[in-house]
Amino acid sequence: MASDAIIGLYQRHALAFDAARGRQLFERGWLDRFAAWLPPGGAVLDLGCGMAEPIAAHLIGRGFRVTGVDTSPQLLGLARTRFPEQSWHLGDMRHLALAQRFEGILAWNSFFHLDQADQPEMFAVFARHAAPGAALLFTSGPEAGVAMGEFEGEPLFHASLSPGEYRALLARHGFEVVAHRAEDPECGGHTIWLARRAGADQPASTG
Repeated sequence: MASDAIIGLYQRHALAFDAARGRQLFERGWLDRFAAWLPPGGAVLDLGCGMAEPIAAHLIGRGFRVTGVDTSPQLLGLARTRFPEQSWHLGDMRHLALAQRFEGILAWNSFFHLDQADQPEMFAVFARHAAPGAALLFTSGPEAGVAMGEFEGEPLFHASLSPGEYRALLARHGFEVVAHRAEDPECGGHTIWLARRAGADQPASTG
């Protein structure tokens, strides 16, 4: 499947991705909404963390403890060099089983590289690693389907379920939707989901 090629693509082009990835943090508004649900110094699980910039770097700068997971040894090597005090794990998010729960989980521009058949199973992974009241932030496509992009001359796979399917999966695994916006013009056209696990009170801060 085209989705299976994603791991190799990021391994082959890790340095090119690092150079191409903007650091201007257009995602800041959503990251700060996510952070508002976290306790000071809370633990965040970053799925598909890459080289930790700019997203993990922003959260680290705000005092959160980040555990990053990625399939690219090269990108993780950069993350370890830049932020050696954090935790970085080589692995596939689909099979993740860390003996830890987190106050925040994010899968920004990573979860949507999974095939449609794999995506529903990820919600059990989210739930397994979510502390009571945990915030969950991820990006998807605006509607069900497959979209092919391109990076370094190679096809780049993206897939999405329908918004209704995502809502049902979140509810089934104990999350409620806090905010959702399709193709947000203030965030580079990304489609974003912010949810929380049962047990949350009010946001810890307004960030």
